[in-house]
Amino acid sequence: MKISAAYRLRDLSVAIVDDHALVLEGFKSLLNKHGVNDVVTFSKAAELMDILPAHGFDIYIVDIGMPDVNGFVLIDAIRERYADARIIVNTIHEEIWLIRRMLDRGVNAILYKTTDFSRVIEAIVTVLNGERYFCPEYRKTLKRLDIGNDIPSLREIEVLRDIARGYTSKEIASHLFVSENTVESHRKSLFSKLKARNIADLVMKAVAMGYIMPSDYTDE
Repeated sequence: MKISAAYRLRDLSVAIVDDHALVLEGFKSLLNKHGVNDVVTFSKAAELMDILPAHGFDIYIVDIGMPDVNGFVLIDAIRERYADARIIVNTIHEEIWLIRRMLDRGVNAILYKTTDFSRVIEAIVTVLNGERYFCPEYRKTLKRLDIGNDIPSLREIEVLRDIARGYTSKEIASHLFVSENTVESHRKSLFSKLKARNIADLVMKAVAMGYIMPSDYTDE
């Protein structure tokens, strides 16, 4: 794949955010081999956020599962400072609701950590050419999203989590600062979208489809 004439790999600056040293070193080594010398690694998301006001990068490769700062908070911080930032998410997460959040934030590329390391170069070239890049493994997951309005909204996911925790509509309304009628509307929508017969069936299907995880409503 050829890169746009407006860019050359050796001229790029790349920020990599991941809490695993092997991942950071692996990406940096790969990029160096392809002529990218300006590579800065961060083991904490907060470290990158601290320098954003004074220093931007051509490419950001971020893990949304950082322990210190939520990855979506980091993405929002980058976008707030640099609206046209090219952001590549490198993640282990394949849950549908998380993927939806990535897409809603307009990330430029998504790589799974199970994907061949070398695909990061392919992703970089693709986004520099003004296109979005999804690794082959992600495309398989993407097909599960191609179900139109049957995907719960982000607000419905929040309601879903509280339902799974055993909260009443009144408690959910208080928690989310909405009316009980709004919560009841979300409940009906969730039962319809997931084709659930009762709350137990709703929660079971939500977990199976990746909308919520057991840890969202248990002490595990």
